[in-house]
Amino acid sequence: MADFENCVSCSSSPLELFERVTAQGEKVRSLKAGKASTDEIDAAVKLLLSLKVNYKTATGQDYKAGSPPVDFSPISNNGPTTIQDEDFVDPWTVQTSNAKGVDYDKLIVRFGSSKIDKELINRIERITGKTPHHFLRRGIFFSHRDMNQILDAYENKKPFYLYTGRGPSSEAMHVGHLIPFIFTKWLQEVFNVPLVIQLTDDEKYLWKDLTIQKACEYAIENAKDIIACGFDINKTFIFSDLDYLGMSSGFYKNVVKIQKHVTFNQVKGIFGFTDSDCIGKISFPAIQAAPSFSSSFPQIFKDKKDIQCLIPCAIDQDPYFRMTRDVAPRIGYLKPALLHSIFFPALQGAQTKMSASDPNSSIFLTDTPKQIKTKINKHAFSGGKDTIEEHRKYGGNCEVDVSYMYLTFFVEDDDKLEKMKQAYTSGALLTGELKKVLIETLQPLIAAHQQRRKQITDEMVKQFMTPRKLAFDF
Repeated sequence: MADFENCVSCSSSPLELFERVTAQGEKVRSLKAGKASTDEIDAAVKLLLSLKVNYKTATGQDYKAGSPPVDFSPISNNGPTTIQDEDFVDPWTVQTSNAKGVDYDKLIVRFGSSKIDKELINRIERITGKTPHHFLRRGIFFSHRDMNQILDAYENKKPFYLYTGRGPSSEAMHVGHLIPFIFTKWLQEVFNVPLVIQLTDDEKYLWKDLTIQKACEYAIENAKDIIACGFDINKTFIFSDLDYLGMSSGFYKNVVKIQKHVTFNQVKGIFGFTDSDCIGKISFPAIQAAPSFSSSFPQIFKDKKDIQCLIPCAIDQDPYFRMTRDVAPRIGYLKPALLHSIFFPALQGAQTKMSASDPNSSIFLTDTPKQIKTKINKHAFSGGKDTIEEHRKYGGNCEVDVSYMYLTFFVEDDDKLEKMKQAYTSGALLTGELKKVLIETLQPLIAAHQQRRKQITDEMVKQFMTPRKLAFDF
């Protein structure tokens, strides 16, 4: 999908950005003149403001109507900036000027979701009898929509299912791609529910310079990495859009229902599509929405339409599911619930996500121990001071230190992590020593993943990807 975890950086030229802002401004005026709904106008205005921030980030100049950029000076990610701390987040691009990363509290307000608070975490623990995952305890999954409804259903012995996905844009996945799958596996185990995993090879063909054959190959390779996370074949269905869409009448019927209830203006307002985008892009959101409805999987759910869906994903995927939740009651379905994660930062700092297209921004699941060590030592942004003396005196800043950020994802022991934080903040632990801890954490984790992946045969992939009944009765 435009990955459920995330991954793509903005590469538009200043002139292209200028044209996008201009087109979006015209769209806002058109919506207002046509007396469109308040929600539609608000969404279009928010996108316009985000595009203007993106334009200023790229050119160092405010957008002025009728004055396309001639001479511009890109703003360095490391240098001072006069831009206000505004975040740009959509399904393909994440940018912020803040070294601490995206302001997620502001994003919750902007997207209209709900914060995962202590009360909700305690309720999950109470009704499952399991210690909450450290991703919940540490706010890595920080926002939700209707999670309490899912817990109500679970307490009342009503079934639900999980849906997440991956946009296969490269042969090798990186550690950031593991986050939604690690958490989804935990959810599946503690709630004992079916899981569907969508591989959006169609989306990657439409957005990337890929052949259909290459997109299909990437989907199979990514499926092997996903299976290596340890999912139960009896409870999990993995499917490729290019493959499954032609097999399932239930799936395609839902795609068409969604398409009928979303206007061209709405999809442009939500996703920023322009008149020059191919029609495949414009119709794709309905394909990502369709797995939210149980009738898309008749082999699993026997055509039942009333089984609610829970979607763990990164917050940048929320626009797809805001659209889905808006459409659902109009076509007779339940709204999907969501759990949103923060972004996994690039090695160079939390201003952007990791990118599969930049080998030095990511630790890949194919990296050797030596490559992992070199990348972290050379590229991981440090929150430490310039000299050992200064660091010992003033301490490091965990809020911007990428090695510490990564450790919050992969060190499960809360006490161990807190001791590292205190030691680094006090100056007792040096940057090199913190990087060494991260290296010694990731090397065995990735080596173990590589060993599991070697055991995944093409036949196993075929079994996971065959439409079939799972180990549940509905």
